[in-house]
Amino acid sequence: MFWKRRIYLDYAAGVAGNPSSPHYEGRMAKKKLEDARTSIARLVEVQSDDVIFTSGATEANALAILGLTKKGDHMLYLPSAHASIVENAMYVKERGVNGEPLAIKDGQIDISDLKKRIRSETKLVVIEAVCGETGTIWNTREVKQAIGKTYLHVDASQAPLTEKITRAHFGADLLTLDASKVGITRGIGALIAHRTIPLTPLYAGGGQERGLRPGSEAPELAEHFAAALRAAACSREAFRASAKRMRTELIKTIMSAIPRVYINESRMQAPHILNLSLPGRDTDYLIALMDEAGFAVSSRSACETDSEDGSRAVVALTGDKERARATLRISWGPNVGRREFARFARALAQEVAFIDSGGQR
Repeated sequence: MFWKRRIYLDYAAGVAGNPSSPHYEGRMAKKKLEDARTSIARLVEVQSDDVIFTSGATEANALAILGLTKKGDHMLYLPSAHASIVENAMYVKERGVNGEPLAIKDGQIDISDLKKRIRSETKLVVIEAVCGETGTIWNTREVKQAIGKTYLHVDASQAPLTEKITRAHFGADLLTLDASKVGITRGIGALIAHRTIPLTPLYAGGGQERGLRPGSEAPELAEHFAAALRAAACSREAFRASAKRMRTELIKTIMSAIPRVYINESRMQAPHILNLSLPGRDTDYLIALMDEAGFAVSSRSACETDSEDGSRAVVALTGDKERARATLRISWGPNVGRREFARFARALAQEVAFIDSGGQR
C-alpha cells in the first residue's frame, strides 16, 4: 500500500501537530515532547514525569512557591535571589504565608541561623544553586541537611554550564531549569518535582503537564532545550577548567590596569561569572561605552536593570551599598576564548580611564 499525501485539517488545534491531538501529526508532536522530557530526566536523574515544562525559570519558580505554600505556612528564601523568587515570596505574604529572608554569613547561607528559623509550619525553603549576578555557588546540600523533611526548592538555572544538575547534587526536592541559560532557545524551562509533592496549578485551562501547567506544549522548544542541556553536560568539565583559567587571568589584568576596582565573589565561586564594583563611576554609562566597543556586559540581572537600589546580590554578599550601585557583571560561555578576553580587558581599561578623565580621550 502506497503512502497517500496527508491533508492537515486540524488548524483549530494548531498549525502544526498539537501534542494533545490523536492523529498522526499530534502523535509525532507528542513523541518529540516526551523524548525531550525523557532526555532531561536522564540528565537530572529523575523519572520522566518529574519534568514539568514551563515557559521558563520565572514560571517554574512561581509554580514552586505559589503552588506549594498556603495560608498559615512558613517559608524561608534567599534575599539575594532572582526577582522571581523574592517577589513571589513577597506575594505569598499577601495570601497569609509567613515568608522570611535567610541570613548570609561569610558568603554562604548561615546554617546555624537557619536551624533556629525552622519550625513545625515551615513548608518550604527557596534558594539558588548559583547566583546569576555574582556567581556564588550556594551551600545547598548543607541547607537540606539542616532542614530535614522541609521541602527545598533550588533554582538551578545558572548551574548547567559548570555544575552537575541532579537533584541529589543540590539536595533539592524541587529544581528549576531554564533553556535560555544554556542555549539560544527562549520561552521554555522546567520545574523538576516528584508526583508526590503536593503542588497546585497557578491557573486553569487544561490537563497538560500533570495538570500543573495548562496550555499547549511546545515540542520543538523542548527538543532544543534537551539538546542544549546534553551539550552542556558533555562540555561541563572542560569548560569549567578553561573558565577558571581565563577568570584568573582576567582578574589579574583588570586589577593591574584599573584603580579602585573590587571583585565581588565568595569562597565557592562559579568560574564563568565575574562581578566587579567600580565605585564612583556610572556603570550604566560604562556598559553603553562597552556596547559601542563591541562587548555585551551588564550591571545585574536583566529582570532588575530598572532598579535604582543597585544589586541585591552584591549587598547580600558584601554589605556595601556603594559597591552594589556600581557593579559590572561579566559572564561567558564556551564560545569565548583567550583572545576575546584580552581585547575585552584592554577596552574596559580604556573606557574606565575615559570616565575617570571626565570624558577626555
